[in-house]
Amino acid sequence: MTAPAIAAVVLDMDGVITDTETLWDEVRRGMAADDGVPWPAGATEAMMGMSTGEWSTFLAREVGLRGEPGELAARTIDGMAAHYRAGVPLMPGAVEAIHRLSARWPLGLASSSPRRLIDTVLAELGVTDRFAATVSTEEVAAGKPSPDGYLRACELLGVEPASAVAIEDSSNGVRSAAAAGMRVIAIPHDAYGVAPDALELAAVRLGSLDEVTLERVEALAR
Repeated sequence: MTAPAIAAVVLDMDGVITDTETLWDEVRRGMAADDGVPWPAGATEAMMGMSTGEWSTFLAREVGLRGEPGELAARTIDGMAAHYRAGVPLMPGAVEAIHRLSARWPLGLASSSPRRLIDTVLAELGVTDRFAATVSTEEVAAGKPSPDGYLRACELLGVEPASAVAIEDSSNGVRSAAAAGMRVIAIPHDAYGVAPDALELAAVRLGSLDEVTLERVEALAR
C-alpha cells in the first residue's frame, strides 16, 4: 500500500537544529552540583522531551534540587539563555536543511524548549519566517513521549499526521512522533543515541541533516 503524499515536515529543535542537548545537561548538572546533590543515573535521558513543567518537577522531586519547580525552571532557562547569548551551537547542516525543506513543504517545529528559547533560536538563525507553525510542549497537555506536541503542530499546519514527516534525535522524540502517527526520520545524537525499541519506530535512520534531501523525504511516501 502506498503511503500518503508528504504534506509537511516537522522538526524537533534541541539535538536536531541546535546542538544543545548537552547544554541542557550541563546546566542542570551544574545546578545539582551547586545544591550538593548527586546526579541520579538515567536522569538525563528521562528528562529528554519533557515539558518545562514536567522536567522542573522531576528536578525537584526525583533529583532533589532545592526550590519549587517554577524556581528551578527559571534557573535552568536563565542558564540556557546565557549560553545562547554567547552563540547558538548548531547541528551540521541545520540552516541549510531548513531552507531546503521549507522551499518544498510547510515546516513545523515541535520542541520541548520553552517558547522564550524557541523564539530566540529561530530569530538568531534568521529562519523564523521559514516555519509555518511552532509548538512548545509548554503549550500542550504533556511533553514527549506523549504525541501532544506533534499533533498540535500538524493541527496548526492543517495536515493529517499520517501525511507529515518528523525529524527527531532522541528516543522520547521518536516515540512521540510515531505515537502521533507520523513517519519519522531518526538522526540519533552522538551523545545519547536512540534506544533500539524507539529506533524500530522510525521509517529511516540517517547520520545528519545533510542526508535529509528532498528525494529522501519524498521516498517515504512510496
